[in-house]
Amino acid sequence: MLKMVIRILRRHSIMLCACILACTVILTLLLKPANQQPEEKEPVAVSRQSQGENQAADVFAPNIEERTEEMRGVWVPYMSLSMSGETDRSEAAFRAKFQQIIDVSKEKRMNTLIVHVRPFSDALYRSELFPWSHILTGTQGQDPGYDPLAIMCEMAHAADMEIHAWVNPLRIQVNGTPEELCEDNIFNVCKRDEERQDWVVETSGGKYLNPAYPGVCKLVADGVGEIVRNYEIDGVQFDDYFYPTEDEAFDQQAYEAYCAQAQKSGTELSRSDWRLANINAMVSLVYQTVKAENKTVVFGISPQGNFSNNQKLGADVEKWCSVRGYVDYICPQIYVNFDNPALPFAETAEAWRDLVTASKVDLYLGLAVYKAGSDADEGTWKQSDDIIAKQVDLGRELSYDGFMFYSWEYLDTEQTKEEVQNVMKVLEGEN
Repeated sequence: MLKMVIRILRRHSIMLCACILACTVILTLLLKPANQQPEEKEPVAVSRQSQGENQAADVFAPNIEERTEEMRGVWVPYMSLSMSGETDRSEAAFRAKFQQIIDVSKEKRMNTLIVHVRPFSDALYRSELFPWSHILTGTQGQDPGYDPLAIMCEMAHAADMEIHAWVNPLRIQVNGTPEELCEDNIFNVCKRDEERQDWVVETSGGKYLNPAYPGVCKLVADGVGEIVRNYEIDGVQFDDYFYPTEDEAFDQQAYEAYCAQAQKSGTELSRSDWRLANINAMVSLVYQTVKAENKTVVFGISPQGNFSNNQKLGADVEKWCSVRGYVDYICPQIYVNFDNPALPFAETAEAWRDLVTASKVDLYLGLAVYKAGSDADEGTWKQSDDIIAKQVDLGRELSYDGFMFYSWEYLDTEQTKEEVQNVMKVLEGEN
């Protein structure tokens, strides 16, 4: 009963701090220099040192419901939700599919589902900004006749589980998936609009939004905002996909435009730092948008466990972990075992623990249940059936706030059976 009351309070309160934030944003827009170019046309030109250190973050009160139990989340990727290959694509069939996800997750002692709701600048929910995902009907843009996210929220909460909306912020199409983009897809929309053609980039591997433009950052933030505003979710999560390549051709025109502007003030950043600043600007705006809509909804990011890889992707994990106003939680994907020579698990987990210094930023361990019992990493995952169980033990010793497991499909397979059983024993304190 208490949880139900708390949930009602969380869902229907738009607090005074949101009004304060909105006024702050409006005043900022009104007071900007008159000769500034319209933001949707101008590449981001910000300093990493100042971007994201939100004074507005200080007005956000603690969550109404402080987490009192350990996070035990499991990722539910879009493949697990796909209806495109099913003969029956009805709402009843989708509900049956998601009920199985809930049942298995509950049986394996999970308490949170991280569900993929925007994998390719599309939507598993009714959106005014993004077309329906192809995984629902086989055709991008086709209305399935029901609202998957509304159903998933209803069913997860009925099962006393939290649900976080998993979003890929910049990805549009990768390696031919989805096969065809509908006319309303943002890539096609931008290509038809001369003023927004630079918002999207096509590479040999796919199509992406370009975060160098404030208009793109606003689109991403607005997309998250409508999820928080319209659905009974408990959190929003970005995964580890930001810049898809280090190739300078990806954003050459935008970077040159930024340099031309920055040189006048002597504040020019390297391309790497400029990309970090672009992603920081986007992440900061998303955080502010989430809190303006509902300050009790948490926003988190699950970056790669490898620090150097994050740098290449434009993910400024050090900033996110040390400064309030970016995330409520961070969940590094440390998808290696203790014997990995390039990225030993124990040392990596300790390094992430040391990195999180900002107050009220929770730290979760992202663990690779999908590798258990497999030939991955030169067969080292077959040397023991309690690798992940020991990783959970270490996470607790290091005072992590919980765990997230990738992915749902591997909670109940023959390959991972013994490992998952040992993890369950540890979760329940039976070891």
